[in-house]
Amino acid sequence: MQLEGYFAAYNRIAVAFSGGVDSAYLLCAAVKAGADVKAYCVRSAFQPGFEFDDAKSLAERIGAEFEVIEVDVLSDDRITANPPDRCYYCKTRIMTAIRAAAAADGYETVCDGTNASDDASDRPGHKALEELGIKSPLKECGLTKTDIRRLSREAGLPTWNKPAYACLATRIRTGEQITKEKLEATEEAERRMMDMGYRDFRVRMRGNNALVQIAEDQYDHALMRESGIKAALADLYERVEIDEVPRPRNIDLKDLGL
Repeated sequence: MQLEGYFAAYNRIAVAFSGGVDSAYLLCAAVKAGADVKAYCVRSAFQPGFEFDDAKSLAERIGAEFEVIEVDVLSDDRITANPPDRCYYCKTRIMTAIRAAAAADGYETVCDGTNASDDASDRPGHKALEELGIKSPLKECGLTKTDIRRLSREAGLPTWNKPAYACLATRIRTGEQITKEKLEATEEAERRMMDMGYRDFRVRMRGNNALVQIAEDQYDHALMRESGIKAALADLYERVEIDEVPRPRNIDLKDLGL
């Protein structure tokens, strides 16, 4: 099925909207198809401020109605204990909140941005989506991440080359307690890295230390400025190290013909 046909079958939908590559294209495509669509954005301690700001401005640019839902993920011990299936409990809490808000507005169909490249076997959150009956139009229509980036570029969306950005909780090792303080330190560290010009990276917590992972295209640059990076984050961690192995790039521009 083509995406346009999907919106003809489901023309009144709610979109779980993060402002990332996938949900941005899904929302844009729904608006262009003339669907009755509303974006619901969850705000939680796992989301950095810039992501929320980007999501809000992007929804306005696309021309979609936008609602913010506050979710207290840190009040759930099953989430803060950070077990291997933490994402299942978190996704259940978030999507339940979105479904309730959407239902109150008369939207029975709730969609998310899962695409055909996502491996459900490696993502506990997919189980929550299935249990709650959340639809994934991009996946159902066979659109891969590369397809979505290309289509986003053609649609003029600024997210077409946006690096993937997993939630802040992923920076803390499985089994290590998630706290507000750890999340705030991570958000501040990554904000400082962005201010230094880095785009595709992670600052991962290792106890009270930080392991900075830099994508391949900026790795050599980071090594030359290693002392500056360590100094910039020194007040947030006991020790800061740059990973000896660069992160694979999130975007392969050659796949997009660039």
